[in-house]
Amino acid sequence: MYTDPVAYFITFTTYGTWLHGRDETSVDKEHNKFGLPRIDSNKALEQLEQSSLKHPKYSLDELHRSVVLTTIREVAEHRGWYLWAAHVRSNHVHIVVSAKAKPEKVMNDLKAWASRRLKDELLELNVTDRWTQHGSTRYVWNKDDLHDVVKYVLEQQGEPMAVYVATRNTDAP
Repeated sequence: MYTDPVAYFITFTTYGTWLHGRDETSVDKEHNKFGLPRIDSNKALEQLEQSSLKHPKYSLDELHRSVVLTTIREVAEHRGWYLWAAHVRSNHVHIVVSAKAKPEKVMNDLKAWASRRLKDELLELNVTDRWTQHGSTRYVWNKDDLHDVVKYVLEQQGEPMAVYVATRNTDAP
């Protein structure tokens, strides 16, 4: 019997800042499951990706992170998605959300709206690429895993930056 996931764990990175092979390790299609090991450090792979960048790296300072987090919250509310947690960092964004849409649509909508807001509110008219192509869209199948993913997003990212956590209420799926 098929059951819907309780949530999605979505991660996307800023353009040019999270290259495969970097010291902190990264994830690709073969390593895109919660708890699986990541890609090992590989300087040659990182340098290859660095040399193929077409635009400058894009990072999020405090003001940028605030705009992105506000946008994520507003889009989730507007679409009727339940936002469990979000953490906007300088080079990546983690989101835990329940939605009656495919996780790729959720991620693409959030990235598109965040880009629009950054362009409009911070007058970033000349920025070509803010985000890397695609990202990670993982299914969260049960409440125990949901708890673990939310804890990871909120507590295991280093010093908190722009953070949102839902207060449990009767509206939660």
